[in-house]
Amino acid sequence: MAVDYATLKKGGFMRQKQKDHFSLRLQVVGGTLTAENLAKIAEVAEKYGEGYVHLTSRQGVEIPFIKLKDIDSVKAELADGGCRPGVCGPRVRTVTACQGNTVCPSGNIDCQDIAKKLDQRYFGRELPHKFKFGVTGCQNNCLKAEENDVGIKGALNVKWRQEDCIGCGVCEQACRSHAITMEDGKVTVDYEKCNYCGRCAKSCPTDAWDAETAYILSFGGTFGNSICKGESPLPLITTEEQLFAVTDAAIQFFGDNANAGERFKFTIDRVGKEKFCEVLKAAYDGAANPA
Repeated sequence: MAVDYATLKKGGFMRQKQKDHFSLRLQVVGGTLTAENLAKIAEVAEKYGEGYVHLTSRQGVEIPFIKLKDIDSVKAELADGGCRPGVCGPRVRTVTACQGNTVCPSGNIDCQDIAKKLDQRYFGRELPHKFKFGVTGCQNNCLKAEENDVGIKGALNVKWRQEDCIGCGVCEQACRSHAITMEDGKVTVDYEKCNYCGRCAKSCPTDAWDAETAYILSFGGTFGNSICKGESPLPLITTEEQLFAVTDAAIQFFGDNANAGERFKFTIDRVGKEKFCEVLKAAYDGAANPA
């Protein structure tokens, strides 16, 4: 009986050079696995593979040397441990993310929560080519947001409150982009230099800053045969409603305009950055000012 390799690949089973053997890619949302997941993965790797797993560059787990005859058994046993196969090919891949502000002092957003919501919204969606989301909590950019088709970076939109300031100058020292100056006990912020890292607000001993959670989005990043840094044409995004309105618009633009086998970056270039930015801005403004 003929083997449907395309369907197997869609379900995370990638052909190896060894005949009738596959490396199974698992779905790992935001790089997080439970102890139960890990135990089951180890059990399956020992029983059906060669007793090891491979950790991918995108926080994934692959179990190599799964035999063709064992594929159904592997899927069933992994499901018992709360594990699901990932996807390959022209569709939305598993979302990567750092730990975010629930764990990391530098984090400005809950990256794991955003990753789960993106996964629920888009995972496995069929598109002309693969499509990747990456979520990083702050300007330290551990997840390299701009390497993704859509990158999401946590930010804090800060505003100084003079009445609570004691003029200690800690914020000026903390600012790595040199956007803050202090003279005669008064803080001045150059927002052209500000990168919204939030170090000023986090370092302040008297909480003399209003700090609103926000998102910086980048579009069209790639890292492979062609390396391109994603661009950020929008102002700060300050609500989840606005965030997902913009990601909806971006992925729909790709689905509507891309040629088969064409990455998002090259669709934007071919169709026109100006047209793409118009679509993004409409979604941005519509979510900010709903009818």
